[in-house]
Amino acid sequence: MSTSKSMTTYSQVLNQLPAKGYGKELTVKRAGGSFDGSDKIYQPEQLKIVKVYRFEGESDPSDMAVIYLLHSAEEKGFLLNAYGTYSDMDNQYYDDFIKRVPIEEIEGM
Repeated sequence: MSTSKSMTTYSQVLNQLPAKGYGKELTVKRAGGSFDGSDKIYQPEQLKIVKVYRFEGESDPSDMAVIYLLHSAEEKGFLLNAYGTYSDMDNQYYDDFIKRVPIEEIEGM
């Protein structure tokens, strides 16, 4: 049985991502998605979701979050968002974009 004391938090996962090559955050805009520090714009079909981390707040619904690890042909990175009531509702392009990214999970990540 797992307890909250033994579970990994999303901040712990975010802190480990750079060492695994996933230190760049993807930003979604009207034209597509781009990783931090890159001018390259990706369409959803040019990316793959290789791992999904989902976190649920024990006592506070605002703690619910999801981290997607993403690959393109050239880059790797992540996309962090709240889900449920607190999801990225202010970005009108987010939902359509993430729904169109193919999922090809990599075991052992």
